[in-house]
Amino acid sequence: MEDNKNKNQISIELKEDVAQGVYSNLAVITHSSSEFVIDFVRIMPGVPKANVKSRIILTPEHAKRLMGALSENIRKYESIHGTVKLHEGGAPNIPMNFGGPTAQA
Repeated sequence: MEDNKNKNQISIELKEDVAQGVYSNLAVITHSSSEFVIDFVRIMPGVPKANVKSRIILTPEHAKRLMGALSENIRKYESIHGTVKLHEGGAPNIPMNFGGPTAQA
């Protein structure tokens, strides 16, 4: 019985450089008939160009599993911390000064 349990387990390694994570404040999602592509972007204040920091490519099945996992985790988060508020009209208006003082020359 113990042997069957070990056969179904996957050992997942988290390398130190990956464990640091990559900050993103925008995700762009596109898809084709065979895959979903999620580009994680970091927008910085005062910089007119943003760079993709990470790209994840998923099959449609895995994209749907990710959506379910995110939904479940958001539900758990909101049960503890309260409702996550979304901005009206879709995407949030990202302030390019991130709430800090406006630079003057």
